[in-house]
Amino acid sequence: MKVAKKAQKDRSDKDLQLLRRHFLAYVFPKVPEEIKKFRGDSKKIEQESTKSAQELKKARDAIANAKKGFRTMLISQTGAPRMVKILPRGNWLDKSGEEVQPAIPEFMGKLDTGDKRATRLDLAKWVVAKDNPLTARAFVNRTWKLFFGYGLSRRLDDLGGQGEPPTHPELLDHLATQFRDGGWDVKALIKSVVTSRAYRQSSLPRGTLAKDDPGNRRYARQSRFRVDAEFVRDSALSISGLLVQKIGGKSVKPYQPAGYWQHLNFPARRWQAGNGDELYRRSLYTFVCRSFPHPAMVAFDAPSREECSAERPRSNIPQQALVLLNDPVFVEAAKALAERLLKEGEASDAQRLEKIFSLALTRKPTKQEQDILLGHLNEQRERYKDDEKSALELLSTGVKPMDKSLKPGELAAWTSVSRAMLNLYETTARF
Repeated sequence: MKVAKKAQKDRSDKDLQLLRRHFLAYVFPKVPEEIKKFRGDSKKIEQESTKSAQELKKARDAIANAKKGFRTMLISQTGAPRMVKILPRGNWLDKSGEEVQPAIPEFMGKLDTGDKRATRLDLAKWVVAKDNPLTARAFVNRTWKLFFGYGLSRRLDDLGGQGEPPTHPELLDHLATQFRDGGWDVKALIKSVVTSRAYRQSSLPRGTLAKDDPGNRRYARQSRFRVDAEFVRDSALSISGLLVQKIGGKSVKPYQPAGYWQHLNFPARRWQAGNGDELYRRSLYTFVCRSFPHPAMVAFDAPSREECSAERPRSNIPQQALVLLNDPVFVEAAKALAERLLKEGEASDAQRLEKIFSLALTRKPTKQEQDILLGHLNEQRERYKDDEKSALELLSTGVKPMDKSLKPGELAAWTSVSRAMLNLYETTARF
């Protein structure tokens, strides 16, 4: 009784234990079963509530951490539209000029907005409107350029009065109308182009075509031109069997020379090449740093992304041959192509040459080409026969290990032949 009469703050641990034993021995057994059950359920609910609270906190922390890595777009809501006036003689201090409302060039029509002020949504609707031929024509012209080397209008960046009129205006109008009325179906447009007789022609000039139409303005033959930088790399990977066909995903980082980013500041960064399939994905997914694009792409005229580029130049410079012979991507592709030739069972060297020509050029070698490449193959065999160290050094390029079942000297010799094939103009050009 003395312990029970004490205030809570005055009870010692020994007093608390004594009261607990007394309660369990004399009071708890007399408690009704309903109360005992209620007490047990209450404890169970309390435990579950504590567990749920911990899980909720853990989930909120995970969401907060994930949000830190999200890229967010800053969107600001504009207030009242700003008044814009014509500046008399360019004097920005003179406010007496006529007020200008949002609109399109008058000769191209008028935005159908009624009495309302035109907005960006109205402009977007006009871009794809039926009475606006500009969008469809520009897109068709650029698509034509991809498959013929030049657009129907050679100036891709200017379809206005200072641009060059199309050589075949009726054809451009037909394809543009078909593209627009077909629901802007890009696949249908491309199918229409590549199944045409114009596209399926040979690039070899017939008769006096080379003299009469040296620029192929009339498309009486197919065009021949070096493909863009991304296609050069993708072609080598595809021929070798290394190309990863996966579609979509984040940017990847293939091989790049060490120290290429050493002058890149704000902030200073370091290129870390990817692993596994990331090294062999299509060049479309290669990470591009503005003003510091991949050097192999730069050699083949890829733009620096510092400004909009409607059309790339096409150059033919020694650096391109150096890239095709020495860049790790192309050396590794040549090694993989050589392994493919040696493992697929072609018995003779001549048969292997026919196979590599079929993969790279979709044709058979001529007698002269065969003799040259067989001579080069024998020279490389003799070279690596006495210098296995050099063979292993060549075959160590890239992260993909060489096939141990193949002789290093033989594989290195065929790798040299493959490098020569990937360096041909015919391999990097579209005929």
